[in-house]
Amino acid sequence: MKILFLCTANSCRSVLCEAMFNHLAPDGFKAYSAGSHPSGQVNPMSLKTLEKAGIPTKDLYSKSNDVHQSLSPDFVITVCDKAAGEACPVFFGPSTKAHWGLADPSEHIGSSEEIEAAFDATLVQIEKRIQAFLSLPLQQLSAEQLNAELALIGTL
Repeated sequence: MKILFLCTANSCRSVLCEAMFNHLAPDGFKAYSAGSHPSGQVNPMSLKTLEKAGIPTKDLYSKSNDVHQSLSPDFVITVCDKAAGEACPVFFGPSTKAHWGLADPSEHIGSSEEIEAAFDATLVQIEKRIQAFLSLPLQQLSAEQLNAELALIGTL
């Protein structure tokens, strides 16, 4: 099963989701991330937050949706409101789509400790959502039930 997390810049939230999902996922599950307007680099604080949590960062980089043209993901999940308002590229096909909006910790204003705390809180929220996703009985849910569950997870 393939899941693609989309954001605009692919430097923070979508990258955190990709890394956390791959850290928690069982064999046969793989996450990817991309951005509609990638920044070209992963936010250094995202990498620091992941490393602090013991999550590998080696293969993470900021990339465009185009990189995944042939991916055919099972799920496409937008994690920022800007990306949620954009049309998913046609080449993502019939994948199940959901929106799990997250506040952007890179836009947090405050001391370095407060900014670090915002990144940590975002990673905790992502972990809750991914744990909820991974606990779903995917094979037993109708498309309608699955969409409802995914929408609910986006509120956690």
